[in-house]
Formats: sequence, structure tokens, C-alpha cells
Amino acid sequence: MRLLIVEDDRDAAGYLAKGLTECGHVIDLASDGDAGLDYALTNAYDVLVIDRMLPRRDGLSIIAELRRTGNTTPVLILSALDAVDERVEGLVAGGDDYLTKPYALTELIARLEALVRRAHPEHAATLLNVGGLRLDLLKRKVTRDGVRINLQPREFRLLEYLMRHAGQVVTRTMLLENVWDYHFDPQTNVIDVQISRLRSKIDKDFDNSLLQTVRGAGYRLNTTE
Repeated sequence: MRLLIVEDDRDAAGYLAKGLTECGHVIDLASDGDAGLDYALTNAYDVLVIDRMLPRRDGLSIIAELRRTGNTTPVLILSALDAVDERVEGLVAGGDDYLTKPYALTELIARLEALVRRAHPEHAATLLNVGGLRLDLLKRKVTRDGVRINLQPREFRLLEYLMRHAGQVVTRTMLLENVWDYHFDPQTNVIDVQISRLRSKIDKDFDNSLLQTVRGAGYRLNTTE
């Protein structure tokens, strides 16, 4: 997922960004309401996390302006205000979910993933199966023929993208934009390195190779072993 966090508490924003980044997500940060609105209006995000009490422009004002302009990106409101009327006010203003502080990071991530699934039904599948390879998005677990495979967050995200496009040739540009969130070529071998590491984990100890390099085009995950 690509997320925007609008939070003026530097420590709270850093903690949240670190936790989400470790899960393989791409994060932008804004520390006040005006900057948050500018980010949200000029970039595409899967979901927004907006603190309710912000300098320059409060969170509900951001959400109202987004909805006024037709922006339907899901919004999770974070707030220390936990009265029923205050939660209702946040949802009526256009928020899609409301989580009070302090919160558990695991619950926040689960709520974000639920919001994205509802907003993008085409990405609702949380259990992917390709040629004996099984990826469970909720448990963050990968197995092949029942054997557990441990992946780093970026490897997990790379495999998820490949599995969602199984049987198709995936280009370097597609990977840079959708896995690394680069909209330019960094002129490094970062993709080759990650593909090599991923291949060593999902193919090395098995009879057949699922992850293929398509010379001059990109990569393809076979749909059958």
C-alpha cells in the first residue's frame, strides 16, 4: 500500500511510519493540515491516516475538502477524542474509520488493510496461490508445497505483485513504480538483487523454477510447476 500520514506529533508519526515501512508499505508524511491536504490532492494513495487535531488546518477540514473535490481515498481518522459524538462527527465528515489514541499498531494495520479491500475489490484477495506457492497477506506467511519461506518485507511485497500478475511479463518499470514507488530509473541493480534473493528462496530447494527472467522484457511467475 501507499499511504499518507498526516500527524503533527513527530514521535508518533515516526513510530507509525516505521511500523508500516517494516511491513513493506510506502509512506509519505505531512506534519500540518495544509501540507497534508496538498499531498492528498496531488498524489495517489491507497489510504490516508489523518490526525484530527492539526496545526493550520484540522483533520476534519482536510477530509471535507477532499470529499468536496471528489477525492474518495479511504481515510482513517486518528484522535485522542474518544466520545461517541466525536467519533460520529468524524465519520459524518467523510472519514471511513475512526481509531482512538493510544492504539495498537497491529489493529491500525488491520483496519487500513480492510479499508483498502473495501475500496478496491479487485485487490480483495488475501490468499494467493500460484504453482504450489501460497501467500497469506493477513498472516504475512509464504509457503511452497507446505514448506515455510521467510521473506523480508520488500521481498514479500515483490512476490505479492508477481503473484497478482502470475503468467504475465512484468517489466522493470512496473516493478519500480509498484513495488519501490520509483517513477524514475535509479540506474542501480536493485531489482536484479531482489529478484535473485527472492528466487533463491522460492525456487532453490524445489525441482521446478517458478520465477523466470524474460530476456529483454522483465520477469514472469509461472502459473504451473
